[in-house]
Amino acid sequence: MRIRIVDAFTDRPFHGNPAGVLLLDTDFPPNSWLQQVASEVNLSETAFAHPLPPGGDADWALRWFTPAAEVDMCGHATLATAHVLATEGLATGQIRFTARCGILTAETAADGTITLDFPTSSLTPIQAPTAVDHALGGAPILSVHDTAAHIGDLLIELADEKTVRELEPDHAALRAFAKRGVIVTAPAENPSLGYDFVSRGFYPAFGIDEDPVTGSAHTALAPFWAERLGRTELTGLQGGARKGLVRVRLAGDRTLLTGHAVTVVDGELLTAP
Repeated sequence: MRIRIVDAFTDRPFHGNPAGVLLLDTDFPPNSWLQQVASEVNLSETAFAHPLPPGGDADWALRWFTPAAEVDMCGHATLATAHVLATEGLATGQIRFTARCGILTAETAADGTITLDFPTSSLTPIQAPTAVDHALGGAPILSVHDTAAHIGDLLIELADEKTVRELEPDHAALRAFAKRGVIVTAPAENPSLGYDFVSRGFYPAFGIDEDPVTGSAHTALAPFWAERLGRTELTGLQGGARKGLVRVRLAGDRTLLTGHAVTVVDGELLTAP
């Protein structure tokens, strides 16, 4: 079986967020094998997909695994999968995926960008959990929101872009936190640089200390910043040492996520299920 590594939410190799992509001919193998492959690839997510019979609600079945566990939703690995299907001529136009979080779609434009259609996350204001407050080293927190169940992140607003960039969280403390992860965000210091807000995502409980560009988190970041900035079309810059851009458009209960992708590794997996 061919296995690929695709950098998502970037048009340059070694930027954005890398994802493993494995296309299967038939139904999913046992979960234990899928998890072993994802652990071996050791990226924040590895996507597994197989084609479905024509005439149904979706064209492909899709699942995502971190090095430690399966997750309900992943944006960058969906973008990576759509990129592989489009570049290999296995799908044209809109691609419909069925996943644990419902039906998701991806569509490739003439300029090579891919737009994902994901459910918009709810946002529930809460108090910052003490453990998370301590894990962020006392960085001033302006607000905290819980996200929808299929995301399971805490969205934490910090004072400014500099605070987000310089944050050095205690990953061991976050690893004990029950949620999927923590997203920290702030408005862009200089929007003329091409982005409206910044964010970083930390998921040590799932084997990922920091995820460079988390597409699913932008289904919460989009409504959060749309309300504050008064626009439904925005661009987010996410990442610490490695970064990527996500264009978002809020459309009610759906959020459109747009970005580029580039394949950097195309190889052969020698161990079958």
